[in-house]
Amino acid sequence: MFLDQKYHLMLLCFFLALLPFATVAQSHKNISLGSSHTAEAGNSIWAVSPSGNFAFGFQQIQENGFLLSIWFNQIPEKTVVWSANGGNLAPKGSKVELTKDGSLLLNDPTGRQIWSPGSSGVETSYAAMLDTGNFVLASQSSEYLWQSFDHPTDTILPGQVLNQPSTLVSRYLETNYSSGRFQFVLKGNGNLVLYTTHYPTNAPNFAYWTTQKFGNGFSLVFNQSGVLFLQASNGSIISMISSSTSPTKDFYQRAVLEYDGVFRHYVYPKSSSSNTGSLQMAWSTVDFLPSNICSDIREDFGSGACGFNSYCMFDGGIKSCYCPYGYSFIDPDDVMKGCKPDFDSQSCDGSSPETDLFYFHEMENTDWPLTDYEYFKQVNEDWCKQECLSDCFCALTILGSNECWKKKLPFSNGMQDSTVQRKALLKIRKDNSTSKCEGPVRKKDQSKLIMVISVLLSSSVLLNLLLLVAGFSVVYWWRSKSSKPNQSSQAIVETCLRSFTFEELRKATNEFKEVLGQGAFSTVYKGVSFDHTRNHIAVKKLNNMVKENEEEFKTEVSTFSRTNHRNLVQLLGFCNDGEHRMLVYEFMSQGSLASFLFDTSERPSWSQRMQIALETARGILYLHEECSTQIIHCDIKPQNVLLDESFTAKISDFGLAKLLKIGQSRTNTGIRGTKGYVAPEWFRNMPITIKVDVYSYGVLLLEIICCRRSFEANAENENQMVLTDWTYDCFHERKLDLLVEGDNEALDEMKMVEKYVMVSLWCIQEDPSLRPTMKKVLQMLEGSVDVATPPDLPSFTTTMCL
Repeated sequence: MFLDQKYHLMLLCFFLALLPFATVAQSHKNISLGSSHTAEAGNSIWAVSPSGNFAFGFQQIQENGFLLSIWFNQIPEKTVVWSANGGNLAPKGSKVELTKDGSLLLNDPTGRQIWSPGSSGVETSYAAMLDTGNFVLASQSSEYLWQSFDHPTDTILPGQVLNQPSTLVSRYLETNYSSGRFQFVLKGNGNLVLYTTHYPTNAPNFAYWTTQKFGNGFSLVFNQSGVLFLQASNGSIISMISSSTSPTKDFYQRAVLEYDGVFRHYVYPKSSSSNTGSLQMAWSTVDFLPSNICSDIREDFGSGACGFNSYCMFDGGIKSCYCPYGYSFIDPDDVMKGCKPDFDSQSCDGSSPETDLFYFHEMENTDWPLTDYEYFKQVNEDWCKQECLSDCFCALTILGSNECWKKKLPFSNGMQDSTVQRKALLKIRKDNSTSKCEGPVRKKDQSKLIMVISVLLSSSVLLNLLLLVAGFSVVYWWRSKSSKPNQSSQAIVETCLRSFTFEELRKATNEFKEVLGQGAFSTVYKGVSFDHTRNHIAVKKLNNMVKENEEEFKTEVSTFSRTNHRNLVQLLGFCNDGEHRMLVYEFMSQGSLASFLFDTSERPSWSQRMQIALETARGILYLHEECSTQIIHCDIKPQNVLLDESFTAKISDFGLAKLLKIGQSRTNTGIRGTKGYVAPEWFRNMPITIKVDVYSYGVLLLEIICCRRSFEANAENENQMVLTDWTYDCFHERKLDLLVEGDNEALDEMKMVEKYVMVSLWCIQEDPSLRPTMKKVLQMLEGSVDVATPPDLPSFTTTMCL
């Protein structure tokens, strides 16, 4: 969290005395007048700072879109810290030039100007990229006539000072550098404010964080010791913003107003030999503000922290936007565009009130404030529900302390948090008629076409008879042709997924060249999507289509077509072409959780592992309670939890999933799953419930905590071979530190380690009725519900934890 001003004031003054923030003189390589650089693939750098830490030139953002920018040049990410033309990318062949008269110009291949800093350039003698990350136009006497530090985009660097008035503007999306929906403003009156905007205009809308400090001559300073603060003209500290304990000599640093509206202070180790401790070679968050953007944004006009009809969750500095049940994102690549209902709204036709066609989906600790149009006191839940059902405008009602709020579309300021002491009730159409797929032309449309042709051509009885015979022939041929595909094709034709041909996927995977993974019945290949994004995809090819595989294929397509959640791998389409059965998924660039935990020499950070544990729990909770059809996954294990480029956890592989009908809580089925993760009831011919996934998650959680497999045959001590047994022994003997031995970050968080271990022990109780639901599991992990001491596990034999 961001630091308390009073607590750090004296410490900061000491730092400032030792390390003044003023930029020292440095050498640099000059760009002479008349020099230019062309935007081409593989030809990015025009100028490099003397140390090589920063570069200036073109970054290729799209296939034919280049960004004139400054970036960190010695790390793989090449993180952009400043850009000139984020809202107007330069096409290939564009040129940036320092003209002979001293002007800096960016022109497209036709000579049309895309960007210029606006200075006359008459005194400019050269340009240079400095070691601070500042790009300058300088005179013969080395006076800076223009500098990027005076015109920041979304980032501020050590050594940079922003004077009144100054503004940082977030980018639109992570890979879209045009102006976004948030601003960080040092106002003329000295107040430092985070704003939402009246997007698409850049006018400030709602202030969701502020220093509430006022005065002339204020500056926002990011000094070389890694301290970010608001300073008065006399040099005194007005307000602390952030402070890093990582020295700039060993760490790169930046503070960014990101596209999600959170202002974050990052550090990145300069080399593996730096004093980085257990920190991985990646950008790590030091501080962020506000403390909870989801609850801090409550604007009268606008959607809030997320888009209209969506809701916001904030966990560990990460903002996530979700659609409620029955709604889906308008644009999954831009969640701020909000969510749309996937069903027809209630009719306001007085003759057909449709009150019996809707029901309520409950969401605990959830609210959409400031969008209510009616409010009632001293009423109960049943009364509130009935009132909303009888009101065709009512799409949502909020309950709390015998109070009832009615809301209509669109909802705004949505958030879900344990501090929200209210319950949301979404009005959903019972038939959940969400299927609005544009499929093949229906047969009735074919019949209409034939009838129209018949009418147009009929001029005699004989011609009508001929056309009638021809029409029946066409219909017969069409039906016989349509009946050829196998039953699995008919079973999945109603899904809103794209159907690919075998030839399309053969080309997309370059003849199935690159294997991502292989199992007993399938192989997964890496491919490239067909759309303009050319993003990678994963193609799962089922081998030797026997009956069992055919059922697995139908199950996975049917299951995925019912799901839509951030923590589930997205199914993009399928292939059911002749003998070929394939599934097309989004590509998860960081591989499986199993590889992340067990196949690396360096232990992943504790905070990252806990984030993955929470995200996996949320995915399972969605399957159990929030999906339109309740789903038991049946094979929760680290191999089936995949990680995207941001290490977001997503559950995959639904081939063994079991669907439950509405009102059904248990099912009878043969043993499924993977040894070591299978709940005891599988072996006892007991009815199977969602609690089997809870058991598997408990084992998985222990693996995440301890960073080891559930069974280690080569363990030095035989008492440690079975992780669940060893964990219980360590818990019973109060020696939990042995589970995370060598993990300094976890050892510093032993209270959390103990809590997570207790949750896992509840999950792996032999009696399914003793196991918590996934909702309760998530609440315990998040801290909104206390964790009681788990009972003894009868299946364990207590041995000494050595």
